[in-house]
Amino acid sequence: TCPQCHRSASLDHRGLRGFQRNRLLEAIVQRYQQGRAAAAATAKCQLCDRSPPEPAAVLCEQCEVLYCSACQLRCHPARGPFAKHRLAPPPGHPGAPGGGGGDGGDGGGGKGASGGRKLPTCAEHDLENYSMYCVSCRSPVCYQCLEEGKHGKHDVKALGAMWKQHKAQLSQALNGVSDKAKEAKEFLVQLKNLLQQIQENGLDYEACLVAQCDALVDALTRQKAKLLTKVTKEREHKLKVVWDQINHCTLKLRQSTGLMEYCLEVIKENDPSGFLQISDALIKRVQVSQEQWVKGALEPKVSAEFDLTLDSEPLLQSIHQLDFIQMKFPVTVPPVPLLQLEKCCTRNNSVTLAWRMPPLSHNPVEGYILELDDGDGGQFREVYVGKETLCTIDGLHFNSTYNARVKAFNSSGVGPYSKTVILQTSDVAWFTFDPSSAHRDIVLSNDNQTATCNSYDDRVVLGTAAFSKGVHYWELHVDRYDNHPDPAFGIARINVVKDMMLGKDDKAWAMYVDNNRSWFMHCNSHTNRTEGGVSKGATVGVLLDLNKHNLTFYINGQQQGPPAFENVEGVFMPALSLNRNVQVSLLQFS
Repeated sequence: TCPQCHRSASLDHRGLRGFQRNRLLEAIVQRYQQGRAAAAATAKCQLCDRSPPEPAAVLCEQCEVLYCSACQLRCHPARGPFAKHRLAPPPGHPGAPGGGGGDGGDGGGGKGASGGRKLPTCAEHDLENYSMYCVSCRSPVCYQCLEEGKHGKHDVKALGAMWKQHKAQLSQALNGVSDKAKEAKEFLVQLKNLLQQIQENGLDYEACLVAQCDALVDALTRQKAKLLTKVTKEREHKLKVVWDQINHCTLKLRQSTGLMEYCLEVIKENDPSGFLQISDALIKRVQVSQEQWVKGALEPKVSAEFDLTLDSEPLLQSIHQLDFIQMKFPVTVPPVPLLQLEKCCTRNNSVTLAWRMPPLSHNPVEGYILELDDGDGGQFREVYVGKETLCTIDGLHFNSTYNARVKAFNSSGVGPYSKTVILQTSDVAWFTFDPSSAHRDIVLSNDNQTATCNSYDDRVVLGTAAFSKGVHYWELHVDRYDNHPDPAFGIARINVVKDMMLGKDDKAWAMYVDNNRSWFMHCNSHTNRTEGGVSKGATVGVLLDLNKHNLTFYINGQQQGPPAFENVEGVFMPALSLNRNVQVSLLQFS
């Protein structure tokens, strides 16, 4: 039974010769043997002094010597006695007699380009060539097999057609194998590159590990030096105290000893009148000397023990637990961040949120995503993505309630949301002039509530608040007004041009005014000239109604002209332009 096709065959009187021969394999082996024989039969030059000799190019039939081209020109020139010698191709050369190649001497008939192989004959009919292919038996047959044999009722096809069909199928399958082989080669290249990357990354990680451990050792060495300095200072302090006490006690002891010796000499005197003359003073002196040795005077002020205790056990435990996080804790999505409510706050229409990861969290965090709703119960939207744990969002609506939440992410994915925190913006706007966005020629004072300028050209300064809905009104007081300048009051976008008068670009809506009249200006278009100007002490009011989407100006409490601008939508900031001849202060806002 064939292990591949699982067909069973019975042997007849021919034995193993009764099996079909693998003619294709025979042809391949024959071509291989012919190629080796031709390579082995290649004639070599017989006069070469090289090793190995060069292949022979010619054979002299008279000398019967093989020459390569160089040796033939050097040793057998075509002149003199060699002129009549006949040079022929060497044996085995395509041009030599019997050298094989092309259609040989046996050509024609059943021989072709395949080295003169005979066409195969039928195994059962020796005189017949194969002409058909039995699809049922999967074997070539001759016409007598169809007429007399068992293949008469089988499905048969032309041998050439089936040969081309199977050859095409084999070529197609070979293309697939070739593609897979190409992928395998690329994969091998990838694996070899991976080997190199692993080697390089291993060296990098080793260097990083050495650097981190060296940093720990350096930190420990520095801390050791600090602790040794503390011990040295403590030792020097104790020694100084003891030496001071020794010197003090030595002095007192010397004084007491002298006093005792003097008193003993006085006691030896037998003159009562002389004794009584100094006895009172001497008794007081002895008592004072005795009082100097109060309780504790003869006790050391410091102890020999050092009140310094170093607890290195936690550090040793940390060192013993020092290991790669990935080895102990598989990388998963980060846990829920914890909002730090004590740090979350609102100011005007800005909110500040802070958060942190829970303690003992071993999962790495690559960043955070902060989401905020629209202040009207709408859907959440991303307002910040980054690594910081503190974020301030500006330009929100006044008198609005916002919901905020945060989540963390890493290479494994995005973690769950934190709890939602509710933040209420201010009911009424409060702002000052913004020094961070003002032109560099603007000069602010009075806690950023008063503005003037260093330049004769108009410069722009914005307020710190941004309005997107609601009704807002603020007033500005003209503190100084010299030489009839044209200050401009109004609103602007955050990206307004700040080195020219307010209203000359499309990012600002303003009223500019002199001492007699005023104009409204937007995109450098002047409209609605109105009588009535400003002077020192005047008050300019700005009414921004974002419910009706219009802007109105007032001078000294009286409306200046019609509503200046309509269909104003978006986010606006209070704005002012002035030069060095004007000084303006914020009065009130709501």
